[in-house]
Amino acid sequence: MTEPSASKQSRNVIFLVLVASLGYFVDIYDLVIFSIVRVKSLHDIGITDARIRLEGVYVINMQMWGLLLGGILWGVIGDKFGRIKVLFGSILLYSIANFANGLVHDINTYAVIRLIAGIGLAGELGAGITLVSETLSKERRGYGTMMVAVIGLLGAVAAAMVGKEDWRIAYFVGGGLGIVLLLLRMGTFESGMFKTIEHTEVSKGNLLMLFNNGKRFLKYLYCILIGAPLWYVVGILVTQAPEFGKALGAQTPLSAGTGILYTYVGISIGGIFAAALAQVTKSRKLTMLIFLLLSFISVALYLSAKNITQSQFIWLCAFMGFAVGYWATFVTIAAEQFGTNIRSTVTTTVPNFIRGSLILVNSGFDFLVVRYGMINSGYIMMAILTLISLFSLSQLKESFSKDLDYTEI
Repeated sequence: MTEPSASKQSRNVIFLVLVASLGYFVDIYDLVIFSIVRVKSLHDIGITDARIRLEGVYVINMQMWGLLLGGILWGVIGDKFGRIKVLFGSILLYSIANFANGLVHDINTYAVIRLIAGIGLAGELGAGITLVSETLSKERRGYGTMMVAVIGLLGAVAAAMVGKEDWRIAYFVGGGLGIVLLLLRMGTFESGMFKTIEHTEVSKGNLLMLFNNGKRFLKYLYCILIGAPLWYVVGILVTQAPEFGKALGAQTPLSAGTGILYTYVGISIGGIFAAALAQVTKSRKLTMLIFLLLSFISVALYLSAKNITQSQFIWLCAFMGFAVGYWATFVTIAAEQFGTNIRSTVTTTVPNFIRGSLILVNSGFDFLVVRYGMINSGYIMMAILTLISLFSLSQLKESFSKDLDYTEI
């Protein structure tokens, strides 16, 4: 008996969402694995305790530069040649880089390979969210991106568990996960919206389109800035947990690996609530507003936790993670703001520019620390980033029920 085409199509869509979700799983695994193995891996290649924080910032900044470069590269490829090509190319480069990371013995090689890994994984989230947003109906795409976020963010949980073992093995596991994902992608299909314009004369993947129109450029900039606090929380407040623990008077050292684990558990749960809230209220802007305010409160509680204990640290990390669980909602907003011919470019560059902004945030934070100390600098930086994100959110239009089948001129 012939299977109904609608049923087959439905299963294909579910498979596509699952593969996009697993791509984000691998993406997040690699994004946080260095934060988890930072101290152990740097010790093993000969970095002294006095240099751990500074050399760690150097390596993670190189990774973030990779994300910036890769975001542009894969975004343009996605719009010019298709979303599927990005999913294959990015994961292959990422996998090779991770295997190489498990073999490093000096800081500069470590940093350069993290740069290459960053370029590789930069295409995962943007291409996945673009495919899901263009394939599901406008009423259901929020649920699809929620699934991508929830399954994907569990990659941090896997990284925290694997990272407890040998750090070189943790990188080998990341490379292996990438190869498995590459094989799964053999059964995916291209976005129908992209196919519609693939062979037309419409300008596709033209990065200049984001800068040659003032109104469009500002919209693009606001899409980036609404996510400003997220990577500050993960990349500084949690990654530098040992240093914050000392400043707060912790009796036992705080572990960045433990912090990452519970922060991403919180982000996964927050992602579910953010997506559900957007579906109930039919407003992604209201959802972002609530979560941005909640994230400021959570950071204030963390920075005021004098004599912080291990259990308090775990709960605070989970709360901060929950409060910045708007990641998928924020990327979906970016996808919904632009036409099909530059949507992949936008959706791939926006999250990676936010990740890459950690370079500037790190510099700003280091500047403040010298003058005001760890805790006061933590408050100042979070206040600045929250104000920037709230203003940017106020400048964007609601996009919840927007039809995405159109092109930019």
